[in-house]
Amino acid sequence: MEQEIKEKIKQKIDEIKPMLQRDGGDVEVVEITDDGTVKVKLTGACAHCPMSIMTLKMGIESYLKKFFPEIKSVENV
Repeated sequence: MEQEIKEKIKQKIDEIKPMLQRDGGDVEVVEITDDGTVKVKLTGACAHCPMSIMTLKMGIESYLKKFFPEIKSVENV
């Protein structure tokens, strides 16, 4: 995946952060692979929340896929 697209993905994740931070959580980009996997680390309240998989898949992943169809998945590492 091109470096320019990776930077745009990081910018979109930065747009999501305030919503997570309001609830005491956060998300950090760990890696964006060339095959379209975005690896993130959920921190704060999100790290141990039982709903974090929903936040990850239904929130972050679906939001990013709207803008970047080349993204295959978002994973918490």
